[in-house]
Amino acid sequence: MKGYVQVYTGDGKGKTTAALGLALRAAGAGLRTFIGQFMKGTPSGELAAAERFPDLIIIRQYGRRGFIGREPTQEDRKAAAAGLADIRGIIASGEHDLVVLDEINVAIAHDLISVDEVLQLMDTKPEHVELVLTGRKADPRIVERADLVTEMREVKHYYARGVRAREGIEK
Repeated sequence: MKGYVQVYTGDGKGKTTAALGLALRAAGAGLRTFIGQFMKGTPSGELAAAERFPDLIIIRQYGRRGFIGREPTQEDRKAAAAGLADIRGIIASGEHDLVVLDEINVAIAHDLISVDEVLQLMDTKPEHVELVLTGRKADPRIVERADLVTEMREVKHYYARGVRAREGIEK
């Protein structure tokens, strides 16, 4: 089966959730998924759920707690670089059918990773690997090169009323 490049971007909620839904669908078909979460370093519902499918879904986090709302540090840059190096090897191995780079677009926007490095991953992935890039502010070059681009647009969100992220729903 030919693998394509998908991008989930925009200011609306649901980019990571869509990628996780795709991973669940892939697992149901016996496909192996690797999810690299950039700029995330805290426990979440998806980490706990993936532990139930250790032979089909692997999630690794390449970030530190509390990144958003502050300038990136050298530790943030090191975590992102280590994640990208790890993922290069994972993609090149061809052992996973679906590879998700969660929040990679935001990591690029914050200069933690260069867009050229991600474009190279897109160009050199094995033919069968489906590659998904999530996060706000997708670089126009990534959007142009991708096969499928979905932009999530916020119409209404309860965050505006002060509702915090809820366990099992937003985190």
